[in-house]
Amino acid sequence: MPQLNPAPWFTILVFSWMIFLAIIPTKVMGHTSPNDSSPLSTEKHKTESWDWPWQ
Repeated sequence: MPQLNPAPWFTILVFSWMIFLAIIPTKVMGHTSPNDSSPLSTEKHKTESWDWPWQ
């Protein structure tokens, strides 16, 4: 029975990880994000101070 022979297990594990780390990232990175964020303006927004009536 071939499943009882532990000799090829490490080789199969290494090749499986090589395929996983070589092919999958290229497929994932090939997709473009529809939410490309770009700043609309470079000026800072003026924040108003809070009103603390109990002080």
